Amino acid sequence: MAGMDDKLLNVSSAAFEKIDSVRRSNSFPDACLRVAIRGQQGTRFDYQIALEDPRDRRDDDQVVELPKLTIHVDPRSAQHLAGAIVDVDPSVPGGALKILNPNEGWADPLAQRVQQVLDTQVNPGVAAHGGFVSLLEVKDNVAYIQLGGGCQGCAQVDVTLKQGIEVAIQRQVPEIVAVRDTTDHAAGTNPYFEASKK
Repeated sequence: MAGMDDKLLNVSSAAFEKIDSVRRSNSFPDACLRVAIRGQQGTRFDYQIALEDPRDRRDDDQVVELPKLTIHVDPRSAQHLAGAIVDVDPSVPGGALKILNPNEGWADPLAQRVQQVLDTQVNPGVAAHGGFVSLLEVKDNVAYIQLGGGCQGCAQVDVTLKQGIEVAIQRQVPEIVAVRDTTDHAAGTNPYFEASKK
């Protein structure tokens, strides 16, 4: 059974009020908060935040005990959540929960350099056409990217990839041997790419 850790992450007062309101409206005042990282999209983590029955706690969960709230943290996610804060996102109607996490970003220096090329050279260019390019992963010196917005399904995507994105990345990060587009340009999810388990 995992130990308790009251320094792993915290909850803002606004988020606590939101959580408490949902617990009261569902007549479940002792519901716990579950937090996990499901994956990574670019430099941002994809979070799972949900209320659950205290009896659903798993043996290997990290447990954070706060006044009037218990948080169950997925053990594989815990190392990426130190110092994070659960807060309310005011841009979402009704105020959804979000996580402010100082650990977001790429730990791999190669991925950091590829991300910098995307941020400073590639994305400003494709933004003019309503597009964007996200870095999913760098593995075995291959950069896996996904195109979105106006770039998804664009007839010129092969030209953009080979003559624009790939050239820009390899010029600045010569260690990258290939750039792979994982986008399903017909829409939907590309079945040929799966991020490696971190």
